[in-house]
Amino acid sequence: MNPVRSFPPSARPDAVVLLLGSMPGEASLKAGQYYAHPRNAFWPIMEAVLDIRRDLPYVERLAALAERRIALWDVLASCVRPGSLDSSILGSTAVPNDFPGFFRRYALIRTVFFNGAKAEQAWKRSVAPSLPDVGLRLVRLPSTSPAHAGLSLQQKIDAWRAVAEAAEVLS
Repeated sequence: MNPVRSFPPSARPDAVVLLLGSMPGEASLKAGQYYAHPRNAFWPIMEAVLDIRRDLPYVERLAALAERRIALWDVLASCVRPGSLDSSILGSTAVPNDFPGFFRRYALIRTVFFNGAKAEQAWKRSVAPSLPDVGLRLVRLPSTSPAHAGLSLQQKIDAWRAVAEAAEVLS
């Protein structure tokens, strides 16, 4: 099985917040867009929390995040994963993105939000051991994936409001 590869980061040099998923799912990879699965709650949550309309063209949604000084990326650069579920990632095949280089380019980032436990686990396993302590605030948020239905959309929205607070965005 061939490895899947993540997207480049969506970020501007003035970003202060980084939102991290683990690895794009099949629907996202096929569409070439972060959070493209129609049942993923990411863009509805961004609409509720940051007033970024989910019906905007994808490029405009990314630009709206960037205008709010929010970067978007994934922990893993590549991995072997049968299907879309994070739980299917074969751990020994997980290759992290270049975070030392990323944080040199985007030196104003002080808060990293993980989109779910799997992104946080991938960070702790693949990134944290080799990343110098640069004083980042690390926060796990509830996953926006449709596979994680333990919380209501409103509960997820309430938790994700922390992103607006960290970026000092009032919606």
